[in-house]
Amino acid sequence: MNSSLTTPRFVAIGGGHGLGRVLSALTHHGENVTGIVTTTDNGGSTGRIRACQGGIAWGDTRNCINQLITEPSTGSMLFEYRFKGNGELDGHNLGNLILTALGNLSIRPLEAINLIRDMLKVDTHILPMSEHSADLAAITSCGEIISGETSVDELEKPPSRLFIDPPVPATHEAVESIVNADIILLGPGSFLTSVMPPLLLPEIGRALKTVKAKVIFICNLDAETGPAGQMTLNTMLHWCERAMGGRKIDLVLGEEDRPEIDECYHYRREKLASANHRWRHDRDSLSKAIEQMLINS
Repeated sequence: MNSSLTTPRFVAIGGGHGLGRVLSALTHHGENVTGIVTTTDNGGSTGRIRACQGGIAWGDTRNCINQLITEPSTGSMLFEYRFKGNGELDGHNLGNLILTALGNLSIRPLEAINLIRDMLKVDTHILPMSEHSADLAAITSCGEIISGETSVDELEKPPSRLFIDPPVPATHEAVESIVNADIILLGPGSFLTSVMPPLLLPEIGRALKTVKAKVIFICNLDAETGPAGQMTLNTMLHWCERAMGGRKIDLVLGEEDRPEIDECYHYRREKLASANHRWRHDRDSLSKAIEQMLINS
């Protein structure tokens, strides 16, 4: 490791609820934790904002920040507020609108994120995978090119390939955090639309290829709907490794027995599910499992 076991530096990569869950499980590590967030969502409130305003997708970032708020306040309630009723505001999350407005006022989207982090007293670093607008695109098994996360989710079969369109640079702070990390966590979350997009950026892929940190893949607790649900765990791991220039994943963490997993992978089984929602990772259980991996590393 680059640092002592008492102050490991974590980088978690993904999007949406899954990344937020991992980051919230590591909040006691404070500023030693960085989340690299997918910015290609084009559905829901985020998609509507992007359609009329352009820019990066803010929804996954907002979701992660929401899960990291430890001191409820009027500010946090505003950030989480979702409009209801008739008209154009119906379904919009105020946090998405705030981040969009701050992004328009700031030199960099990262500045907007840091302003919200300071306001809501969030220590964990949140970094967009890129500060440039782009979409997730795919080449289907028939050779057709489709664009947009929602289109990828609607595929009947897993695509042959994913790519970011147009090609955009990774946020340099994200690359730097990977280079300096001790532990890198991939997932859980929607594999094709949350976990994979950051890995498709060349700078991130190259950084992961040569990093000395341990790379850990966290499995979902329930099968995905859509095309990713047809992919085996081995296939998912191979997709990640291909994006990382062939760099092997050091450890796979899950709750169920995985007899099908290749023998070349070190698989660790732990109790991870929330008592109330079997599909959701319990923060304390996930934190304990990660801490145990640190002790055994």
